[in-house]
Amino acid sequence: MSSDRTSELYEKSLELHRFYRGKIEMVPKVPISYELFALWYTPGVAEPARVCGSDPSQSFYLCNRWNTVAIISDGTRVLGLGKLGPEGALPVMEGKALLFKYLGGVDAIPIVVRERDLDKLVYIVKALEPSFGGINLEDIESPKCFDLLERLRQELDIPVWHDDQQGTALVTLAGLINALKLVGKKLSDISVAIIGAGAAGIAIARYLMVAGVKPGNIYVVDSKGILHRDRPDLKSGDPKLKWKRWVAERTNAEGRTGGIPEAMKGVDVVIGVSRPGPGVIKKEWIKLMNDNPIVFAEANPVPEIWPWEAKEAGARVVATGRSDFPNQINNSLGFPAVFRGALTVFARKITDEMCIAAAYALASYAEEKGLSEDYIIPTMEETEAYVREAIAVAEKAMEQGVARRKVSRSELEREVRELIERPKKYLRLAVESGVVAQLPK
Repeated sequence: MSSDRTSELYEKSLELHRFYRGKIEMVPKVPISYELFALWYTPGVAEPARVCGSDPSQSFYLCNRWNTVAIISDGTRVLGLGKLGPEGALPVMEGKALLFKYLGGVDAIPIVVRERDLDKLVYIVKALEPSFGGINLEDIESPKCFDLLERLRQELDIPVWHDDQQGTALVTLAGLINALKLVGKKLSDISVAIIGAGAAGIAIARYLMVAGVKPGNIYVVDSKGILHRDRPDLKSGDPKLKWKRWVAERTNAEGRTGGIPEAMKGVDVVIGVSRPGPGVIKKEWIKLMNDNPIVFAEANPVPEIWPWEAKEAGARVVATGRSDFPNQINNSLGFPAVFRGALTVFARKITDEMCIAAAYALASYAEEKGLSEDYIIPTMEETEAYVREAIAVAEKAMEQGVARRKVSRSELEREVRELIERPKKYLRLAVESGVVAQLPK
């Protein structure tokens, strides 16, 4: 994408945000009359209040809590822009809420907080728990994001998700499953270089292990080189390096040292989740890889290597994080459907196995459509992919015993499909009737 095109998009986005003054709003979901106000509010609402007070689990049945997610950010890592603060994060969180609703039928509330301390953030989110069916953490700096996710997953009785970790890892895995089918390789047999050891890189390494890649065949690279258990900084005991140590202790069985080219030598797959390129991954390094190499260059706005350069160097399948190239590894394929499935069965958590199930559902849908080197994963326009993914997540939650609610497959599919399609129908009617203004010319 050229700098002129980028500037044009920025200017148009600012114009539209100013015109609409935000992207989301709350609307009633029940019939309303002056007589019904006595049921929706006082005095009638006193009885639902008493029921929820005596049995808090009823708040999932009598309120919209079951379908509501809080999007929490402290603004310390907003997109690729750094520490913009909570107000700087708010437009992004509103955009996230829009995707939650339109793609997954999930009501999401942006909550940006002027607090960066880990313990205080944990306290804030725990205090908010009674209002929500799930928590989405977003744009929070590393390594704090790892500890925040871990603690909240342990201490809350509702699903907690960090999209920069779990979302990126899920969609990457889905794409990789199908890329491997095209080159005739298996997860259990491959070796992988991961370029970048931030939130996404570490989560991808963990998901690959859960999915069946041998930990010793994974090589993770940060700005100082390949992670290995004897690297001096990782042996220092620095608490900020806790998660990198976790990776170093499990991966790189042969103890490789060096940088990106050394990590890529003889591997089947390279996954870039590092800084924007081009030039982070070089053509000559791809030539060091095994036959039929797979290259996922996911940095935005510019991938670590341009797709055509990767192809020229021999890459068989290439994916990026951008919509203007084939095979976009897009988090929006993950979080709306994962939460749709989890919330529909009132899940207490989102497990790794639920995410793996989501990845395989995405991959299976794309395979049914017909795989090619330019199509290994669905696009955001393919609504059926979200339905399949949500069902897979919900069924895995019930199977693992983390769902409060048990429903049949047919009932689950009916509910999921209705909830995912409803926002699209509503918006179409709202635009046609003029309730939602047309885009300004």
